Amino acid sequence: MQAAAFDFKQNFFQLFGLSESYQLDSTALEQHYRMLQSQVHPDKSAHLSEAEQRVSMQLSTRVNEAYQTLRSPIARARYLLTLHGVDTQEETNTAMPVEFLMQQMEWREAIEEAKLAKDSSALEQLEMRLQHEMHELQQQLAVKIDQERDYPLAAGMVRKLRFMEKLAEEIGSAFDVIDN
Repeated sequence: MQAAAFDFKQNFFQLFGLSESYQLDSTALEQHYRMLQSQVHPDKSAHLSEAEQRVSMQLSTRVNEAYQTLRSPIARARYLLTLHGVDTQEETNTAMPVEFLMQQMEWREAIEEAKLAKDSSALEQLEMRLQHEMHELQQQLAVKIDQERDYPLAAGMVRKLRFMEKLAEEIGSAFDVIDN
């Protein structure tokens, strides 16, 4: 891909030739990523001038950033909301429904109990339940973004997913403690 043919103003979906939607074809994303990287990878420009090599590096970096964003469900949702002018306010808005916060506390207590008891099967069950709940929330998020276009509600769902992602990290840390 020549630098002149590359439009840095394209959003990540346009870059990969995908429609702007939460639900996307991961196979198509992977194929487009490999095709673009084969064209812009810095190794392909080793014979070019320094300026052209820098542009190639920028192109490759942009393709990698786009790919990483689109392949992550939370990052993809956050990016889509940003395209529609909605900030998820993950850093500033921690207000959550009481029942969700209570559930978070219960999860953390269960993780701590399993960790102290060195009960890896309990952690595995918690991990499976959490993955199931995250998957369900991601399906609801797809409806809010792709069909209903309810971006403010979707932003709240992204914040919930971020909480759940942190729980998943805590489960991973608990496994590390048990394994060592």
